[in-house]
Amino acid sequence: MPGVLLGDVFPNFEADTSIGKIKFHEFLGDSWGILFSHPRDFTPVCTTELACAARLSDEFKKRGVKMIALSIDSVADHCAWSKDVVALHSETAGSPLPFPIIADDKRELSVLLGMLDPDERDKDGMPLTARCVFVIGPDKRLKLSILYPATTGRNFTEILRVIDSLQLTASKKVATPVDWKPGEEVMVIPSLSDEEAKKLFPAGFTTKELPSGKKYLRYTPQP
Repeated sequence: MPGVLLGDVFPNFEADTSIGKIKFHEFLGDSWGILFSHPRDFTPVCTTELACAARLSDEFKKRGVKMIALSIDSVADHCAWSKDVVALHSETAGSPLPFPIIADDKRELSVLLGMLDPDERDKDGMPLTARCVFVIGPDKRLKLSILYPATTGRNFTEILRVIDSLQLTASKKVATPVDWKPGEEVMVIPSLSDEEAKKLFPAGFTTKELPSGKKYLRYTPQP
C-alpha cells in the first residue's frame, strides 16, 4: 500500500494551497514540519481540530515547526471554511488561519501518502482522507506518523508533547518514558554503557533495581 515509512525522505510534492502553489521541501526550508489531514471542510470534528491547531500555532512556531493541513476539498472551500475555523475560538476570531491547507481534490497526495480512510466516503462513494499526522525533520525525513479514523478527533497538545520528545532525542542520547513532559527525567538509551553515560550526563543517573537483575532502567535529569 502506498505510504511513507519512518526514516523515509518525505516526498517533495507540488500542490495548490490556500496561500498558493507550493513545493513542499521549499515550504519547510530548514524547519521541522507537521502535515495533518482531515476528511472534509465544513464538518464538525474537523472544524474543532483546525481551530485548536490555530490556537496552538504559536506553540508550534516556538519549536520551529511549520504547520500545513490537507483535505480533498478545493482551495475555494478551504478559504471559505477558514473563516468558520478561526471564529470558533475567541483567541483567533477575525484573524487569518495561521497555516495553509493543501487542496487534494484529485486525491493524488492522499493515495501517495496512504491517507485515505476506507470506511468514510463522500456522497459519490469516494473515500475521504483520514486524520493523519506526519512530523518531518529538518533533514526532510519522516520522524513520526499517527493515523486516526475520520470519526476520532486528535489531541494537538499530545502532538506538541511528541514533538518536544522528538526534538530532544534527536540531539541527546536519551529516550522519554511514558507520559513524559518537558523538564521531567529522561532515560539513558540502552546502547550506552554506564561509563559512557557518566561522561555524557554530568548530573549523573540512577538505576532502578529490577527482579531480573538487569540494569536497563536508568534515569537522568533532562539534559
